[in-house]
Amino acid sequence: MQIDSGHGCAGIGLRQPHYAEALREPPALGFVEVHSENFFADGGAALAVLHAARERWPVSLHGVGLSLGSAAGLDAWHLDRLARLVQRIDPVRVSDHASFARAPRQSGAAPVHASDLLPLAFTEASLDILVANVQRVQERLRRPILVENLSAYLRWADDALPEPAFFNALARRSGCGLLLDLNNLVVNALNDGVDEVAAACAWVDAIDPAIVGEIHLAGYHDAGDIVIDDHGSRVHDNVWQVYRHALQRLGPRPTLIEWDTDLPALPVLLGEAQRAAQCQRVAQQEPA
Repeated sequence: MQIDSGHGCAGIGLRQPHYAEALREPPALGFVEVHSENFFADGGAALAVLHAARERWPVSLHGVGLSLGSAAGLDAWHLDRLARLVQRIDPVRVSDHASFARAPRQSGAAPVHASDLLPLAFTEASLDILVANVQRVQERLRRPILVENLSAYLRWADDALPEPAFFNALARRSGCGLLLDLNNLVVNALNDGVDEVAAACAWVDAIDPAIVGEIHLAGYHDAGDIVIDDHGSRVHDNVWQVYRHALQRLGPRPTLIEWDTDLPALPVLLGEAQRAAQCQRVAQQEPA
């Protein structure tokens, strides 16, 4: 399967408090993104809103529940609901995370779901599991998906592969693409106590540009002893620095402003998307 990295455009995460205003006077956006699991019902108001949004903009479906890295395998019900939603909406992209949330019970009962995005060990064994699960999803959806790099607050002792090499191998073996979350790279570097801009730019330099299908930008919260990826504020200046570097390295990519907590007025969110679009325009004018 071939990942279409597309051309540069900017979008926003479409959240419930902004539904009415955004649909009443649709802003000029490259796309909107929604969380897939919020629209799994066969009908109702939420699905009606998503259909209305699809008439106005391309829609990207971003999931949090597939548990692509789970050794317990995928939840068949979850995958079926996602497939039905993809068929209904015909999204421009489908994505989820390089994480696990499902684990087997010792009793042999159905796996337990942690309702969290737990980090994977960067090992050959984890890669094998992730490849198999991604391939199953893609076969069911009949399209390639994007897999997002994670913000993680712990690392596994048996990590053996550099994270970019892990994603390069995942894409090569499964045919999927990468949803490159630059905010997550910065958050992880800050929590590691290293120069966040240099570390994130080095990560970007190590990835195969051909696999990057979308970029995420977001805000984070510095709690003093830990930096939290809370998607609750404007994009920080250091993330914008990494974004400008990524555009020079990768070329234009569809870019999403993620804002999920402490939602601002819609014009504030649109202003962040406009800044991303402006960065893309400047990057296209600069010599390589």
